[in-house]
Amino acid sequence: MCMNVSVKNVLLDGKKTNVYIEDGRIAEIGGFVEADRVIDGSGKAVIPGLVNAHTHAAMTLMRGYADDLPLQEWLENKIWPMESRLNEELVYWGTRLACIEMIRSGTVAFNDMYHFQEGALRAVSDSGIKAVMGPVLIDLHDPAMLERGIRVQKRFFSTLRSFSNPRIRGCVNPHAVYSLSREGLEWCRDYAEENGFLLHIHLSETKRENDEFFRKEGKSPAEYLDGIGILTERTIAAHCVWLSHKDIDILSKRGVSVAHCPASNMKLSTGRAMPYGLMSRFGVNIALGTDGCASNNNLDMFEEMKIAALLHKHASGEASIRAADAFRMATENGAKALGTGTGRIEEGSPADMVLVSVRRPEMTPLHDLVSNLVYSASGSCVDTVIVDGRILMEKGVVDGETEVLKKASEAAEKLAENSL
Repeated sequence: MCMNVSVKNVLLDGKKTNVYIEDGRIAEIGGFVEADRVIDGSGKAVIPGLVNAHTHAAMTLMRGYADDLPLQEWLENKIWPMESRLNEELVYWGTRLACIEMIRSGTVAFNDMYHFQEGALRAVSDSGIKAVMGPVLIDLHDPAMLERGIRVQKRFFSTLRSFSNPRIRGCVNPHAVYSLSREGLEWCRDYAEENGFLLHIHLSETKRENDEFFRKEGKSPAEYLDGIGILTERTIAAHCVWLSHKDIDILSKRGVSVAHCPASNMKLSTGRAMPYGLMSRFGVNIALGTDGCASNNNLDMFEEMKIAALLHKHASGEASIRAADAFRMATENGAKALGTGTGRIEEGSPADMVLVSVRRPEMTPLHDLVSNLVYSASGSCVDTVIVDGRILMEKGVVDGETEVLKKASEAAEKLAENSL
């Protein structure tokens, strides 16, 4: 059971108040309540923890590797060959590094699709952060590869059940329509539905993906996935850059959440901005994700909020995403997509909260906190992070960080050596 925590003299909605946490939830906002642990919130604002709706956490080991290439060349010639040399221990340390980076920059929950996820599962459990996760399934239309992949999936979810960790939920992760057969997609659909898991897939990230798929199937990837029942309220579709009006209407009607990854999309030259304005008019739940560190190259959701707001203003020629919209994408919308809480600071909500220092040059003056958070702040402004009532970072200190940095550096060196 979590200890009870009181945060006193903290700014919430522009006013000083106190927040009392009991049994992992926000029990009271207002009057001060004595607790096992008291945190002085003077000079700090409390905000909902940020939610990273799409990443490949262990790719921290590939940060700065094979930069500045188009997506398909990057994947096929650089990333996939290096990933073939991964193992569970390397993924453990890459994910531990990712968790440290996310905690330090105010992220309390993330959605992860990658390889050797038993290692990632141990890392998340050791870190204290929340996650929705599972191994990626790719078969390249090879039945034998699909059979092996399904065995990996079942083994992971069996391990996940044995952990019995309420902070970690399962997610079925078909990679994309171009890398997985119809049989593989249908297996993912059925397995996710039978077990009540979320389903997380890359969708229409590039024009090439869309064009080649249309030539092959005579329909868009979104239409194809809808035809086989992949798109539901439990689906998170990442990227969604090259969607038509019809595609967006499908996502809206099916209740699909979208994980928008503006920094990665820009770096990998996807060719245009995701159609945010049209999606928002259709009522699609749009969350934010960083993607992996090989294509971003960090996991700072403050930076992602700013890039999202600026990119769509530039692309549309109007204030299509305001600061409040970007902040909501990184908090409420992400929490809704992942099912991790409300993404709000309110009584009864899970105590997933962040204290941000407002006594910093980039946060001064404080005309509008949300504006400062989106346009001025970075992860370095984060002082304290609390997940489910457990303090994961206080005054900028995360337990075990020194060892994680050392071991992750060694893991990255080993991976690079094996690639020579």
